[in-house]
Amino acid sequence: MKGPVGRGGGIRAMWMRGGTSKGGYFLASDLPADAAARDRLLLRIMGSPDPRQIDGMGGGDPLSSKVAVVRPSERPGVDVDYLFLQVFVDRAVVTDAQNCGNILAGVGPFAIERGLVAAREGETPVVIWMENTGQVAEARVRTPGRRVSYAGDARINGVPGSAAAVPIAFRDTAGSSCGALLPTGSAADVVEGVAVTMIDNGMPCVLMRAADLGLSGGEAPEVLEADALLRARLEAIRLACGPLMNLGDVAEKSIPKMVLVSPPRTGGAVATRTFIPHSCHRAIGVLGAVSVATACLLEGSVARSLASVGEGPLRNLSIEHPSGEMTVVVELDEGGAVRRASVLRTARKLMDGVVFA
Repeated sequence: MKGPVGRGGGIRAMWMRGGTSKGGYFLASDLPADAAARDRLLLRIMGSPDPRQIDGMGGGDPLSSKVAVVRPSERPGVDVDYLFLQVFVDRAVVTDAQNCGNILAGVGPFAIERGLVAAREGETPVVIWMENTGQVAEARVRTPGRRVSYAGDARINGVPGSAAAVPIAFRDTAGSSCGALLPTGSAADVVEGVAVTMIDNGMPCVLMRAADLGLSGGEAPEVLEADALLRARLEAIRLACGPLMNLGDVAEKSIPKMVLVSPPRTGGAVATRTFIPHSCHRAIGVLGAVSVATACLLEGSVARSLASVGEGPLRNLSIEHPSGEMTVVVELDEGGAVRRASVLRTARKLMDGVVFA
């Protein structure tokens, strides 16, 4: 099904919604082995750079301009390797600097559909190595009759309707990009005159109290995006935090994410508004939610005094966001550190065929 690019041939692809994101899923063997050639191809496929991505498959939004590259794994105990690529919308940039836990939700179903993992009766576990950050996740995919089923009654905020649940458990996420859960060694620092918590438990994030920026934390994303002074201030903080988080110059990177936290409004643990990094997320990323939930449990963090975190070794932390909430199930060890985090996602196959560049 794969043909010569630019001469009428197509590239085999599956388009899927994973969590609250959407993108193209490819077998690594169907893409060029050379990373530069691969990236040029993906820019053409997505229609970047162009704010509308009118000449490609992208939806004119970072959340719908994403790619999963999947291959059989040679690692013991791992089924598939997954590389996430963020294709910028209005710039000719493809980056592997971060993970995406939403697109991750579609990797298990895709691997089964492509025959990389044999389906079991009822439910099939798929162990996934996330190449971007060297993490392992296990997704459990509904497979009645040994076939992937996308139908179900699980609902997640930010997605209309319902679908089959895809529970995902994460392992060894602390410091996956920055080298440490708290890359500065402190639960709180002051950057550009603002108290921040720089944290990486799967996704590098910079947390700030909304009130410290003169905000309530309940503003709509479009209101925050329209505030040019706020966006400039957040970008100045982000650029200053990059080297402090061992990420170097982040001017051309999609990390760290910038998270405004405020007291919960609907009975959750904490309320959030997340810049990813320049657009305000209409929800929150999966691994971003894991990092925020972890910060809520850390004494001295900017989120701790605002958050309602409960008690006991197993906590269900509801991370509120503009379109609802995402619950992170956190298991703590005897010392109170996060040992394991799990989230519930859904996925749906949208298209399977060939895409042209």
